[in-house]
Amino acid sequence: MSLSPHAFLVQCNELLALKICSLFQPKPLSALFNERCINIVSESAFSILHSPSLSKLHSFIISNFFLHQTHMTRPKIYLYGDSITEDSFSIGGWGASLAHHFSRTVDVLLRGYSGYNTRWALKVLDRVFPASPGGDGVSATAPVALTVFFGANDACLPDRCSAFQHVPLHEYKHNLQSIVSFFKKRWPSTLVVLITPPPIDEEARCRYPYVDNPQGLPERTNDAAGEYARVCMAVAGELGIPVVDLWTKMQQFPDWKKDFLSDGLHLTQSGNQVVFEEVITKLRDGGLSLESMPVDLPLIADIDPNNPLKSFQ
Repeated sequence: MSLSPHAFLVQCNELLALKICSLFQPKPLSALFNERCINIVSESAFSILHSPSLSKLHSFIISNFFLHQTHMTRPKIYLYGDSITEDSFSIGGWGASLAHHFSRTVDVLLRGYSGYNTRWALKVLDRVFPASPGGDGVSATAPVALTVFFGANDACLPDRCSAFQHVPLHEYKHNLQSIVSFFKKRWPSTLVVLITPPPIDEEARCRYPYVDNPQGLPERTNDAAGEYARVCMAVAGELGIPVVDLWTKMQQFPDWKKDFLSDGLHLTQSGNQVVFEEVITKLRDGGLSLESMPVDLPLIADIDPNNPLKSFQ
């Protein structure tokens, strides 16, 4: 039995709609494309197209769509956060692991700022993520996903050596809400993932102070970090967005202090691996996986060895 699908493109503002209609489908498959992602409207139709007999057809349609949209760039994922995000592109970092994971499909872009809290992060949002020239709020450069990873510095105690970084809980909650609102207003379709601050090893924080610490007391405590983590979780619940509860997740392991934290706050390679795995899970739950994201150019296995250039037409 042969399939005779037809595909047509509809461009509306900055969204591209690819509708693939099949004679076998009373309900057509509709896949909305922006320059970043595919939002599958009909799950049943998508599963049919992914059946063994139709997998080559699906790959052909998707690859040809992107090959003929030469003005389009790869989808993007932004990582917005403090030093734990800034350091995430180091060897074994969770950001580097994300970039490797999506190496043929998505560009992972770092926007990490060491020492920043949500007050400062909110203040500089327009500079870090400038508006599109059109000023319509739905930028052509909308990322498919974005992580927001703040709270470790907000949780600095107000009477300790890093008090200038402290942000009260009620303000932290408001700032997180405002940051998410900023992204949702600018990029309504972008998947925003919150990440709670990690747990704190207080003894290690005394051994590795970042500033002069005449009191000899940790500038952060695990209990305080937990309070900010719970607020982060609450904000995610109120806004209906995914969240990685890193504070709880890491403490499920008996040797979390030694295994996951290098100085009582920042992450070891094992700690980075935890973040990577949790973020990948949230992205997959939100519909963003290697299987759902087409490669930008043909894979070597799809290039005809007898006529290689034909694959790039």
